[in-house]
Amino acid sequence: MSASGGTGTADSRTRILDAAEALFADRGYEASSTARIAGHAQVPKGLVFHYFPQKIDVLVALVDERTFVEELPDGAVEALPGDPAGTLSRLARRLPLHASPAMRRILFREADTHRSVRERLGRLNGEVFRRARHALELALPGARGDQARLEVAAATFTAVLIYQENLASLTGQHMDPDAVADLIARALGA
Repeated sequence: MSASGGTGTADSRTRILDAAEALFADRGYEASSTARIAGHAQVPKGLVFHYFPQKIDVLVALVDERTFVEELPDGAVEALPGDPAGTLSRLARRLPLHASPAMRRILFREADTHRSVRERLGRLNGEVFRRARHALELALPGARGDQARLEVAAATFTAVLIYQENLASLTGQHMDPDAVADLIARALGA
């Protein structure tokens, strides 16, 4: 929120960000003009530029303020020794990305062309991968010598977990993280 004014100021800025979030998720960043954002937010176009001197500043603010990648220490991973499927299922329920479905669409849509968005998505991918690999190491303590397989399993689970919404929108089929966790556990021989 803006620290520069009262409630009306914060409301206008929030309405601009709400409008941009809806438009960027629906149409994409490039297809959403500042005039359209202003119209959708029901504010004068000049007010958009007051808060966000360039349109890219709107996208950066959305990513910075409306997506959060929760980073946890390794000890916070809830592993079930001997149960990699159950461990991965628990991890799936604690996905460290806090963002609305619209913001998730924006992240994936704009990552190819906007560095700040790509960096946020990269942090998410890295955090989920790190958690999945560590959880698998804890769930399968005897498998420490087989790091390559654990890393492939963690990378596969990370990809499915992070991209499940995009896969569903492309294919019309939803990925069940529990079924994927079970499949990965079987592939690891557990």
